[in-house]
Amino acid sequence: MTSSETRRIADLGALRAIAHPLRMRLYRALFVARTATASQLADQVDEAVSLVSYHLRKLAEHGLVEAAEPQSEDGRERWWQPSSYGFSIHDEDLRDAPELAAASAAFGRTIDAQRRDIYARFLDERHTWSEEWRAASVSSEWLPRLTAAELASLGDELDALLRKYDRLARAAEAAGDTEGRENVAVHLHGFPYRTAG
Repeated sequence: MTSSETRRIADLGALRAIAHPLRMRLYRALFVARTATASQLADQVDEAVSLVSYHLRKLAEHGLVEAAEPQSEDGRERWWQPSSYGFSIHDEDLRDAPELAAASAAFGRTIDAQRRDIYARFLDERHTWSEEWRAASVSSEWLPRLTAAELASLGDELDALLRKYDRLARAAEAAGDTEGRENVAVHLHGFPYRTAG
């Protein structure tokens, strides 16, 4: 059963495993589906089942995904699920560890590229969504002047709020309330920057 805790990744092998672009796409698809077979995931990412199976096994070697209870009568199908309720990478785990820092940067670039792709696809397909969904979608940028402690607090509050909505949605789905539900991506970045000049 998927742990309700967020896994903290602090080892190089796991960080390199999840930094692989296809593995991150598979992890994301599995997180959304809750459970899936390699064949189902292969359809979503448009890759060969054998390749998807290989990458799922690599994710499992590092404890990022795990075998799930079968969801069908076909005993030949192997079902997978995330091993935890997401994962996190903390700066303090990267200090004095240049290889971990480099792997974390590679992971960050992979995630950023995939997030941009998801949002660009929404922009390209926006007209295919209902008026209600178009009106509900959010795109904003805030540029406050904060201290590091304030930014950390803001991140904690936003994380708690999003976790609350996700858990409410999962509970509603488990109770059979699936009407009108769609996958929703919420991407947040909060980081210091310097203006040019």
